[in-house]
Amino acid sequence: MGSTRYDFDARDDRAKKAGYASKAANDIFMQNSKRMAHDSMNPKGIFYREARDSSVHPNSVPIILGLDVTGSMGHIPHELIKEGLPKLMGGIIQGGVPDPALLFLGIGDHECDGYPLQVGQFESGDEELDMWLTRTYIEGGGGGNAGESYLLAWYFAAFHTKTDAFEKRNKKGILFTVGDEPCLEVLPASAIKEIMGAGQETYTHIELLEEAKKRYDVYHISVLHSDQAGRAHVGWKALLGQNCLSTGDHKEIPNIIKGIICEKFKKSTSGTVDPEGLDNIQML
Repeated sequence: MGSTRYDFDARDDRAKKAGYASKAANDIFMQNSKRMAHDSMNPKGIFYREARDSSVHPNSVPIILGLDVTGSMGHIPHELIKEGLPKLMGGIIQGGVPDPALLFLGIGDHECDGYPLQVGQFESGDEELDMWLTRTYIEGGGGGNAGESYLLAWYFAAFHTKTDAFEKRNKKGILFTVGDEPCLEVLPASAIKEIMGAGQETYTHIELLEEAKKRYDVYHISVLHSDQAGRAHVGWKALLGQNCLSTGDHKEIPNIIKGIICEKFKKSTSGTVDPEGLDNIQML
């Protein structure tokens, strides 16, 4: 990553030619018809995904976006490719963060799904980000086990990413998960080995959250489209406090994310935070 910028005009032209606004999800996310994850997003054997500085992006800001791709949440990636992604990147860049590096994760259920974790690359350019998003397999799985594997995002961020922001500037990245279920509370060593190709230790969700927080500010966005999602949100608030946000309108997710990122960037560069800005983020 690092050699391209987000070109809004080029993205708009490409989106029109690809028919993002009118096509069904299965006509855009081609792995859906193959019923399997793309080889390039298979995490098995991955050592690290890296967010490095470059001449184009000298102060890279690593952002991880873990999207729940189980049955009730599969419409979110579709909304992002239609209009949410340029809205997100535009809001971040116009909000004063010139060097965002965004990594997509597809999150499922390690107890039930064939592909509980899918991993893109940290990217800044419009074409590359569209590529990784549309390569995501919206498995549409999950199960009746009262949770999804959001803790896999924390595991991957903690142990399989490297960033210049942290290594050179001691600046944390920002990690978001988006979903409507509780977080599964145990990630067995056997599951890690099956997903990553190696794993000898079992972790709890609390342990993985604490590991991820060493290098990332961790957030969760609860999508409140059901009573069940509302009950899950209560648990998330207990786990993350003010870093758990919620929305009843999934189209607001890009606005929530860009608001958090821009406010944090403002804080890191000025040393202060606008309390009104934070209040507005919390209210979304």
